Amino acid sequence: MPLRFSRSRLLRALVLTSLALVLASFLVQLLISPGVSGLGVLRSVWLAVASLWLVALMAVRKRRNIAKSTVYFVVLAGLVCVYWDFLLGWSAWSLTYVVPILCASSLLAVMIVVRVMRIEVGEHIVYSGLIVILGLTPLVFLALGWVNTPLPSALCGALCVLALGLLQLSSGSAARHELAKRLHL
Repeated sequence: MPLRFSRSRLLRALVLTSLALVLASFLVQLLISPGVSGLGVLRSVWLAVASLWLVALMAVRKRRNIAKSTVYFVVLAGLVCVYWDFLLGWSAWSLTYVVPILCASSLLAVMIVVRVMRIEVGEHIVYSGLIVILGLTPLVFLALGWVNTPLPSALCGALCVLALGLLQLSSGSAARHELAKRLHL
């Protein structure tokens, strides 16, 4: 399948996004005193940047269906981290930090890749919707009291609601048509 986008443009967008995230986390870490609880989420920004780059690499390597590959990535990486947390004695770091950061960064990466690569709505809408639904699961963890720090789950949920709204505003009729076509409604 030939490339329909500029690799240099995609690389530039992802490098700038990565640098902005890391610099913002450093800035906030400098402004907050070291004894404050919840600082771990700021140190986990590296996980978000790594997830963003993994999704970008999948976009370049597996360009047939990037959003589908991202859904698989989010599910597999999330399950591996939850299992790892379980093996270490269950301190809930996987549900508190990893799953929300993984979902949010994957959603951001898919939004960037879809925009930069100019992917048609029909090629990504179902799997982008699944990524949004997966991104809402940290809100369930928050409601059930399974997380220690509510900020990552709340931010992930807010980002998913925002992405859902942006998707509806930017290509709502095309998205509804494609969903009706794919779900045989």
